[in-house]
Amino acid sequence: MRFAPISLVVALALAACAPTTTPSVPETSSAPAIYNSRVDTGPSGEPIQIPAIKPAYLTERNQRQRVAYNGPDAPGTIVVDPYARVLYDVMENGEAMRFGIAVGRAGTGFAGSGTIRRKEKWPSWTPTANMVRTEPELYGPVRHGLPGGPDNPLGSRALYLYQGGRDTMYRIHGTMDPSSVGKATSAGCIRLFNQDILDLFDETPLGTRVKVRTRAESRELEGPLIETPDGYLIPAGQAAQ
Repeated sequence: MRFAPISLVVALALAACAPTTTPSVPETSSAPAIYNSRVDTGPSGEPIQIPAIKPAYLTERNQRQRVAYNGPDAPGTIVVDPYARVLYDVMENGEAMRFGIAVGRAGTGFAGSGTIRRKEKWPSWTPTANMVRTEPELYGPVRHGLPGGPDNPLGSRALYLYQGGRDTMYRIHGTMDPSSVGKATSAGCIRLFNQDILDLFDETPLGTRVKVRTRAESRELEGPLIETPDGYLIPAGQAAQ
């Protein structure tokens, strides 16, 4: 399989999926086992090593955890809150599995409901004609597409949101930059740690309903949040303590 040069991959990551800066975060203790390294099967059947997530990136809001869910959505729904930077997989008994997410500009450009109509393992990515036209030096070399793999900004898995038969261009996917999870980024849609999207992908059948919250819905259900100097969100009440 032919991959793009490393310099181009880094540039694409910065343009499409990574924050413009990566603040230093102090190391903490150990990470939960679900965030250990894994070996997955790549697009051509080759083994791909998925690195462990550094404990420093696993803040309390970033870590996958079962929480009480106070939204109106039915079990089996995926709820994306781009303003609180979390994703809920709604469960029975008023609970949900919560995941931390990175949110790019495209992640706040859509609100409402849709359906997962397409799922891809190690998805490929192709820039739009407008992207190639406006930034030919960056996107021209991959105008025919960047194959899926460990250097692809979409990461290990992708879920594609449709309304009726129309692709909304809204994506829930992995990332090659785990330091971005929990933060607002320069571009892209909704990104999870690769370990999280791997498991969410397996648990999400085609036809799953997705609800993307508005800013007002987020404020009502999540309460006021503030951003820390490191770029993460925390409840306003917690910051006052």
